[in-house]
Order: sequence, then C-alpha cells, then structure tokens
Amino acid sequence: MGDFIVNTAREQKEMCQAIGVETPSDLFNGLPEDVRLTAPLNIPEGKSEAEVLSLIEDMADQNKVFRTCFRGAGAYRHYIPAIVKNVTAKDEFKTAYTPYQPEMSQGILQSIFEYQTMICEMTGMDVSNASLYDGASAAAEAVMMCRDRKRKTIYVSETVNPRMREVIMTYATAAGAKVETVPACSDNTTDLEKLESLLAEDKEAACFLLQEPNYFGRLEEPQIAEKIVHEAGAKFIMACDPISLAVLKSPGEYGADAAVGEGQPLGLPLGAGGPYLGFLAAKQDMMRKLPGRIVGETTDHDGNRAYVLTLQAREQHIRREKASSNVCSNEALCALTASVYMAAMGADGMAQVAQMSASAAHALRDALVEAGMEDVTGGEFFNEFITASKVPAEKIEQACMEKGILSGLPLDENRMLWCATEVNTPEEVAKVAAIVKELAEGGAQ
Repeated sequence: MGDFIVNTAREQKEMCQAIGVETPSDLFNGLPEDVRLTAPLNIPEGKSEAEVLSLIEDMADQNKVFRTCFRGAGAYRHYIPAIVKNVTAKDEFKTAYTPYQPEMSQGILQSIFEYQTMICEMTGMDVSNASLYDGASAAAEAVMMCRDRKRKTIYVSETVNPRMREVIMTYATAAGAKVETVPACSDNTTDLEKLESLLAEDKEAACFLLQEPNYFGRLEEPQIAEKIVHEAGAKFIMACDPISLAVLKSPGEYGADAAVGEGQPLGLPLGAGGPYLGFLAAKQDMMRKLPGRIVGETTDHDGNRAYVLTLQAREQHIRREKASSNVCSNEALCALTASVYMAAMGADGMAQVAQMSASAAHALRDALVEAGMEDVTGGEFFNEFITASKVPAEKIEQACMEKGILSGLPLDENRMLWCATEVNTPEEVAKVAAIVKELAEGGAQ
C-alpha cells in the first residue's frame, strides 16, 4: 500500500473550521456522555516501525513451517509462479473499496470480469459471481439459493468436506432450513441407492451437494447422481478441486446446475488458513439467484469496452427485504490472484499440475503400502487417499513432525488421509516412507 500520511495539528484545525466545529471531539456531541470516552484507552504506548517489525517477527517465529507437506483435506500446497505475486503486489489492486463507481474502477472491474470468465470456462457453467469468502461459504450460499416455497430440504453427501458441511448447517440453522446427510458407503463414496430412496420419499427436496473428488480423495459417480437428483426435480450442485478440473470432467459436462469450491489451490499460499476465496458458478436459469457481486461487460458512450456491476436490481443491498443472502462483498485480491495464476499456467500448465499431483499421490501410496501401511481408500482417487496402520496415526504424525514433515491427517486412531501435489519430490516420498517403515518394524518387534 502507499505510505500513510498523517495530518498536522494545523490541518486538523483547518478541517474543523471548514465544517463548523471547534475540535474533533465536537463531532461526538450527539452521543450521551456515559458512552463517550473520557480518559485514554488502557493500551500500551505506540511503538516505532522497527519495534513493531521485531515484535511481528517474534510472533511469526512461533509458527512451525514444514518444508515437506503431505496433507491436503481442503487446502493444498502448489508451486506459485513468481509472476503471480509480481502482478498482485501492485498498489492499484490493494483496495477494499467496493467499485460502485465504474468510471473510477475499470481496472478492478476488469480483473473481476476476467476471473468470472475463467471460472465459467473451468466449471462449464454459464455465469459466475465475483467470488466469496471461502469454499465452505460458497457451498452454503449455493445450497441456500436452491430453496423456494415448494423445495426446502437440502441434501449433502457425507463424503463432503466436514468443514463445508458445518458451514452449511450454520447457514441452514439461521434460515430455518432442513439439512439431510446422505451416508457414505464402505468404499468412501456416496451411497447413491440411499440418495435415490431419500429423494423418492421427499417431494420437497431442493438440492443435493456432491464433492468430486470427495473429502477422502475418491472419485464419485456424478453422472449417476445427476440423473437421480434431476428425476426428483431437485438441483444438482458439485463441489470441486479447481486443479482437478484440468483433467476431470467439469460440473457442466456432468449436467450440474451449480459448481462451487475452494479457490486456494489457484495461486494462493497455505497462509495458516487464509485469506482464501470461494468460487460459485451456475447455469443461466439460476443467474438471478447468485449471491454477491457480478461484473458485466458493456460499452461506454464512445463505443469503447467498459465494465460495470450488473444485475444490481437483485442485489442484497438494494432489495434487502427480498434477499436470500447477506453477502455483499467478495475476495477481490484473492480472485485476482487466482486469475493471474490461471492465466500464467494456461490450460496445459494446469493439466500438467493435475497430472503430476495425481502421479505423486499414487507414488506416495505405493511407497507407504510397501512400508507396511494398508490402502483403505476403496477405489480410484485423484491426489488424496486413506491408509490404515497398526501404528497409531498420532504416533506417525509426531515422528514425521520431528523430521520436518507434515504427514497425512489422522482421521481416527489408525487411519490417515494423505495428499501429494506436484511439489512433492521422490526424495520426500522416500523419506516419509522410511519413517513409516521404521515405526512399523519397531511395532512388530
């Protein structure tokens, strides 16, 4: 950001005179005395820039950063080309101001429009909003926009990311909506027979959310799910890993009505949990139900290309009494980051990342099985899989941490969810496999 410029006492006096008050405190004369601050805040004295920097560095040193990571579960470590940070670091993009005045915000609006275009191309959908806070909120907004007076029940697969399901429940509780969980089979995929029976008995089914690949890494059967859901008159929503869409069929190709997901893999670092962005795209007939911002392309009075916030008649800040969502903002800088990443990588580059990630994950699976673990994923997977071991999962996790490796995520006492991406090398795979083998042989003695 540009440097912060303070105003002097003389400038403050001039500003007060211009608006007809004696001192800045006069601006608060309309507030009752008992709620006004009459003494300095009980906070430490201000620090110099050097002191603040040192303090922040001390705090950052408390973080444990693993150079080797085999954990996904919704957030993934990928290589980020240098050009991504080079473009997004420009001051012009680092503003929280909502671009209501298009004539002043053409650059920001175009960046959002390009993001929307790429998301539509990636998901096979007709229209995208300008992004949401994260993948979980995007999923929650998507299921909520499928409800109407006749269709009220939301169905979610048990194989969807637990954090995503928790956020959906939070939204539904506040809205008085009903959420039903479709159970998983023993092979870690959705029980589609149970889904069919549930929808056959419920004439108020609004939608069904399926994750592909699912939380356990498994590839589901979206083509079968889509047929079941649409025959029941409900909407079909797919949650996706954006990197996987470079090699797998898009939600649009499966006939989904909407697509959602976490955009973090698109050029955003893990960052201790954020900030991230959620993408949400839909078919044309659901366009007016999309929450949040939508940027459109038009022409100005000279016939030149221009960008505006469009469909504002349905936006929450204008028709609040009829709004189905309270979202009125977006993750503009994160969306720009995703756009720059996708543009820099291109379709071929993203496909290469997806293929390398899948290859690394399968190599990791083979190495861990050879080291004494059992693959209990249940079938085909993309870049995540589940193992079981007689050695407690937490013990494996701790042993890996001691060697500077973040292992797979413990799911219970003996099962772990592992992940690999294009940044994981054969040497790293061999190292973690050696740790697991040593533990397994030690437990056998």
